[in-house]
Amino acid sequence: MKKIVLLCAAGMSTSMLVKKMQEAAAAESYECSIAAYPTSEANAKASDADVILLGPQVRFQKNKIAELCPGIPVDAIDMRMYGRMDGAGVLKYAKSLMA
Repeated sequence: MKKIVLLCAAGMSTSMLVKKMQEAAAAESYECSIAAYPTSEANAKASDADVILLGPQVRFQKNKIAELCPGIPVDAIDMRMYGRMDGAGVLKYAKSLMA
């Protein structure tokens, strides 16, 4: 099972996107775990993830997170997808990073 971790400033707004992503994953019968955490917990919560997605507000921390979690794809969520809470689109993007 793939583990998708979203990191943001406090883990609050991103948790809404996690719910939308979980709904999209269920709709396509894609088994994965998706969770959101604040960036301060990256080392503890994301070190075994298959992909790490950053909320647009913390995209400037991409290199730092990549250093903390070597070998794991790290990228920022597109601001438009994030703003629309496009769970299906973000899930598709996460899957493309893991390919």
